[in-house]
Amino acid sequence: MNAPAELLIDTPAGLAHITTPAPRAVWWELAGKDPDTNPSQTPLWLDCLCATGPYRDASRLYEFERGRRLVLPLVARRHRPRILGTEESWPAQWGIGGPVCPESVSPAEARAVFADLARLRALRVGVRLRPADQAVWASVATGFGLDPHMTQMVNLDGGFGTVWEQRFGRRMRREIRRAERSDVDVEVDRSGRLVPAFYHLYRKSIVRWAEQQHEPLALARWRRTREFPLSRLEEVAARLGDGCAIWMAWRAGEPAGASIVLRHGGHAKMWRSAMDRELAHPVRAVPLLYRLAIEDACEAGCRTFDMGESAPGSSLAEFKAGFGAESFSSPRLLRERLPVSAADRRLRTAVKRLIRFQDP
Repeated sequence: MNAPAELLIDTPAGLAHITTPAPRAVWWELAGKDPDTNPSQTPLWLDCLCATGPYRDASRLYEFERGRRLVLPLVARRHRPRILGTEESWPAQWGIGGPVCPESVSPAEARAVFADLARLRALRVGVRLRPADQAVWASVATGFGLDPHMTQMVNLDGGFGTVWEQRFGRRMRREIRRAERSDVDVEVDRSGRLVPAFYHLYRKSIVRWAEQQHEPLALARWRRTREFPLSRLEEVAARLGDGCAIWMAWRAGEPAGASIVLRHGGHAKMWRSAMDRELAHPVRAVPLLYRLAIEDACEAGCRTFDMGESAPGSSLAEFKAGFGAESFSSPRLLRERLPVSAADRRLRTAVKRLIRFQDP
């Protein structure tokens, strides 16, 4: 790894000292103090990106005159000239990045961070914000376009008894009680032992998703395994250790459904789910897994359970709402020297029309 570079810049918030890559000890310190730090905002998550994708550590530590410090997790594309590369927090499919800071950031400090990012030579610079950050950060990102995203989160305040009685929907509680009476066995693995079983279900799910979306199976397999290869799951399970839990439902000795939950500090996140519909659906295995994972997060002292991104008004969003998940804006802020994202969207839209693709 190259030695960190240090910069001193004049900003609306006064002089700011920037170190890149951010020192790991400082990053971990701030992540431990910031109550809103997500599992995807830690150095371990960046290591997973760099180990399984064409990325290098480009994180930035900002130190302002008033003593405020914040880390912006960031990766850059390897093996590309900077002017043709990207620097993002995070790339698509890697979830929420954004600043890690235990104290409230002033608008001037947030503006200084985006002014610094705007000076980067990369073709595209992107930051995916946490719901808690958008009020300050999105309002000062001059020159950055806003790409809307929605994430759904369950408030765990009051413990599982409160969540079950007051936030789970009546229909969902009925489904879960039915699952508890069925012939399904559940186990949780925090060692990575169940990685192969999960990926087996993931590959089965690809077939179902392809049918639902009217997508050629070969294209679906190529696309899905490229964006989520087995090596990525292995890396995450190995690096996060007991911060990565694989919840597996078995029926007649066969894997029926599974969910992966990541955890850091006061936050738990449903990262991936998969199932064999013929085995899982009759016994309502997936609602049972979600219920157990939420209860486990409550017992671990988590304040929120992030159920991931959903399209507003979709059946998936409605399903998550049954667990008491509320919708929050979590936008991606983008600055591009050329309109590559718009061109990519047009190309994807044209291909979808050609194959009569149905968005979920």
